[in-house]
Amino acid sequence: MKIADRTFVVSGGASGLGLATVKHLLQANAYVAALDKSPIPSLPLDLTKSTHVQSRLLSLEVDLQHVEQIEDAVERVVAWSKSTGADLGGVVNCAGIAAAELTVTRRGQPHSTETWNRVMAIHLNGTFHLTRLVAQHLILVPREEGPESDGERGVIVMVSSTVAYEGQSGQIAYAAAKGAIRSMTLPMARDMARHGVRVVSLAPGPFKTPMTGQFSRQLTERLEKEVVLFPKRYGVPEEFASTVKWVLECPYVNGETYKLTGGTRVPALL
Repeated sequence: MKIADRTFVVSGGASGLGLATVKHLLQANAYVAALDKSPIPSLPLDLTKSTHVQSRLLSLEVDLQHVEQIEDAVERVVAWSKSTGADLGGVVNCAGIAAAELTVTRRGQPHSTETWNRVMAIHLNGTFHLTRLVAQHLILVPREEGPESDGERGVIVMVSSTVAYEGQSGQIAYAAAKGAIRSMTLPMARDMARHGVRVVSLAPGPFKTPMTGQFSRQLTERLEKEVVLFPKRYGVPEEFASTVKWVLECPYVNGETYKLTGGTRVPALL
């Protein structure tokens, strides 16, 4: 799918993987609606000097725990898309939080419902609601035309995790949410195929983001030295964003979850 002059919704667009995706899409001359609880930071000088970049960026304050806020944001994005003439092109779900808790704590207390519900609300429910609400408008945009066109309308990108495959102790809620996203990918791709909309999930390993910034120095060093095969480092958000761009531009990528890990293999306990 052509990225230029299409409108993309990016959740978690104010930091980490989401912010890198926003920047990449703007550099590709897309229109981007960045949804986040926090305001988007200042863009790099080289990007702000590019043609009309500020007019191609819409920043909306949204808490994905509240469906009514998602509904309002999507309606505002659709109205903005119509005003700019840049048809809706898809959604990239990058919003997330870090939360770890044992099934039963060392003090014998059960996993809290508060932590469970918050992780599910943001990672799973937020992804589902934002995606379904964007999808209802995405199926109405004109299909791409041209001699080599497949008649595509758009792309849905969800973010799973390597934790969906190899969750560690204390990651039960996070693993459940990311595993559910991985499981949603194929049936959603089957649902959307007749509309010319592709559905793909990415499953990143450890990346340099505000979430991993909460890890201890000792844990970070162990991950980089003992868990990641090569290169011996965390992924950088720009590598994730370039993968999103590849997914959007490659028409034959559909219905799959792709790992982005540096060969990471996580043990049961670190």
